[in-house]
Amino acid sequence: MKHVVFLFIIIIVVGCSTKKTETKDSVTSNINTTIKYAEGFKVTSLGKATRVEVTYPFQGATSGYTYLLVHKGDEIPEHDAKTKVITVPLSSIVCTSTTHIPFLNYLDETNALIGFPSTDYISSDIMRKRVDEGKVLELGIDKGINMERLVSLKPDMVMGYTMNSDYGQFKKMEELGIKVVINAEYLEKHPLGRAEWIKFMALFFDKEKIADSVFNAIEKEYIEVKAKADSIKQRPTVLSGIVYGDAWFLPGGENYASRLFRDAGGNYIYGDDTSNGFLQLSFESVYNKAHNTDYWIGVGSFNTLQEIKDADVRYAKFNPFIKKQVYTYNARMGAKGGSEFMELGYLRPDLILKDLVKILHPEVLPDYQLYFHKKLD
Repeated sequence: MKHVVFLFIIIIVVGCSTKKTETKDSVTSNINTTIKYAEGFKVTSLGKATRVEVTYPFQGATSGYTYLLVHKGDEIPEHDAKTKVITVPLSSIVCTSTTHIPFLNYLDETNALIGFPSTDYISSDIMRKRVDEGKVLELGIDKGINMERLVSLKPDMVMGYTMNSDYGQFKKMEELGIKVVINAEYLEKHPLGRAEWIKFMALFFDKEKIADSVFNAIEKEYIEVKAKADSIKQRPTVLSGIVYGDAWFLPGGENYASRLFRDAGGNYIYGDDTSNGFLQLSFESVYNKAHNTDYWIGVGSFNTLQEIKDADVRYAKFNPFIKKQVYTYNARMGAKGGSEFMELGYLRPDLILKDLVKILHPEVLPDYQLYFHKKLD
């Protein structure tokens, strides 16, 4: 929790100031929401209401979703049939991804969460306390969701996500009178773009100022650490991912993870690839290209080098395995086995970046201790 305390100290100092370094053109509305990195949503004003567009809700989408946020008691502006009206501020919410949970925590809306698909995946100590007290109910995953239980909770809104155009379960929710909003943070290419979706969540709780302060502090830390790494000439090579089934899954060259490796002063071995998803390659092709890399960062659920070798003895032929330069991002796990990296990492790319700089260039951050990552023995 010391990082959370540190962050809020920064917020007090930084206030609402921002830096314009490496941002796309800002999109501003008169509700003081400025989007600097995120490309997946837009915010504009429509009278007293707020118009929110999720422009790219899933990979390959050709259209998005539009929501009209209207305060209780205010007149609803004219809108087309596809625009969905959400009454704000919310008092309760059901989320479907652990990445939504830190947004609630940092906005001081922890108590708003009343339902979640599989509560064992929740890592946050403060949210787990609510789970243990029976204040966050388990609802079931995907098609197994208990609609009767969901309806009984009477949430003001469900925040969902989708990997494709299938809106099936969400459509059923809407038919039952439950408001659904799609969050597409996972598609952002820039680490700070993902973090900026805290501003998206904030719109539904009237917490825009808090979201700005949180994001500004994270941005400041990220930019300062990146600047230190940018000055380093020697860039060690980095490999990532492992084999699932018949293919080695690893980030594409324009992927969020690839950007983090680059910003940390690393030379990601597939950094010249132009895809922003995940590559699926044969073991042999990865070995031929990457067996002499300096570091191997991100090895799924493996906890020891022996586990990796037991899974496939060929892993032991990679240089970072031989030199014991293999790192997992699962140093912190929740009480029921959820990954804190998978939960908090989207909001805190500054911590991920510090970890990677500490691994690749330990002299740059001599007093920093790894947060999400650890070396495997």
